[in-house]
Amino acid sequence: MKLTDLNRDGGIGANSLFIQLGDLNILVDCGLNPKKVGRAATPDLGRLRGERLDLIIITHCHLDHIGSLPVAMRDHPQTPVIMTTSSRMLIERMLHNSANVMVRQKVEEHIPDYPLFTHEEIDRCAARMTGLPFGHAKHFRSARDQIDITLHPAGHVYGAAAVEIRHKGQAHFFTGDVLFENLRTLAGAKFPAGHFDTVVLETTRGTSERPAGKERVHEIARLITTINDTISGGGSFLLPVFALGRMQEMMAVLHDARRFHRLKACPIFAAGLGIDISDYVDAIARKTGHAQFTKSIIKELKIKPTPKKLKPGEDLRQNGIYLVSSGMLVERTPSYMLASGLLGHARNAIGFVGYCDPDTPGGALLATQPGDTFEFKAIEMKAKVKARVERFELSGHADREELVEFAAQTGAKCVVLTHGDPAARTWFAEQLSAQMPDTRVLDPVPLKTYTV
Repeated sequence: MKLTDLNRDGGIGANSLFIQLGDLNILVDCGLNPKKVGRAATPDLGRLRGERLDLIIITHCHLDHIGSLPVAMRDHPQTPVIMTTSSRMLIERMLHNSANVMVRQKVEEHIPDYPLFTHEEIDRCAARMTGLPFGHAKHFRSARDQIDITLHPAGHVYGAAAVEIRHKGQAHFFTGDVLFENLRTLAGAKFPAGHFDTVVLETTRGTSERPAGKERVHEIARLITTINDTISGGGSFLLPVFALGRMQEMMAVLHDARRFHRLKACPIFAAGLGIDISDYVDAIARKTGHAQFTKSIIKELKIKPTPKKLKPGEDLRQNGIYLVSSGMLVERTPSYMLASGLLGHARNAIGFVGYCDPDTPGGALLATQPGDTFEFKAIEMKAKVKARVERFELSGHADREELVEFAAQTGAKCVVLTHGDPAARTWFAEQLSAQMPDTRVLDPVPLKTYTV
């Protein structure tokens, strides 16, 4: 197998791998880097120019994995796209929202490249997207070669899949983004045990050791306690979340806490894509059984819409919970605007419940000490960190030790590291080399082709 990482900056961002198996050319994911704009945010699809592309495989519907898909499909108008049945139910809604955001950014931030694709383009290419059930091998053939592809549940988010590809007696396994632990709304990953020749392994949490006592059940209890303390003190609690997956998970957590009288009475505010996506997740739960979420939770929580007009630096003083995106406080999102008003007041709190890239505003805020000044650069505003800022170990990604254990039991000849910052990949490389001394551990340089 030949492998090229098309994510031009490496790390986590425009995730996309170009795979060559015999004369079959396959693209695994085609994402968008949330820290960049315009063409610079896409994978380097120029590497595919002049190549026949036989198949595109999507692991899941977060934008760092699908945000450039219509661009690749435009360049390769005959190429089919496969994903899980659940992802097929979500992907068009996610892409249409991305097109809306890019149209707005074109005007507000004067980005000439945007939008990278249109609503009409999404509608036209949708016919080439096919959903497959978990666990059923699908046969693909070219003029001279053939492969079998099986999708396995990867936890992480609705529809997320690991990809098993078998070709001429060789077995290759791509974990995608994975979480082995069960969530309130989604069962954990179920990977096949046994040997694979190649494992392509996500490394997101390579620098994050889970301390004793930070198990998910304890962190959820700590989150509810912190919310109650904030509400009792007359403050507001901001929960920045990803619209797909984390918002529904946090709704379920709050719903359980309220049902068992563990959450203080207060209004809960939410709006936008995450509320819309909840309808899709409800449909996924009913159709496929691969989610445990019902949209009645929204009604039972009596969720109110977040104000449409959020002024920079304004503390809404609603003494409630704000469940809004983006999860990493990306510039000009509702969570970013709300944080600018809440941060300067000691009665408020901000709780991060997912991965925060160090280069995003969320990552920067987590690294800022209480009492120091934090700059909201996009709105030219500064605020002293007086609010309580907490991180809760509720990541949608597997603990690093679990991933090393999985890779080691496969006895793979080669482990390829992806989806992680340099320090995270270094930790994995050291651990895997120690535990698998006969295995080649590869941290691919972007745009360089390797034979594995």
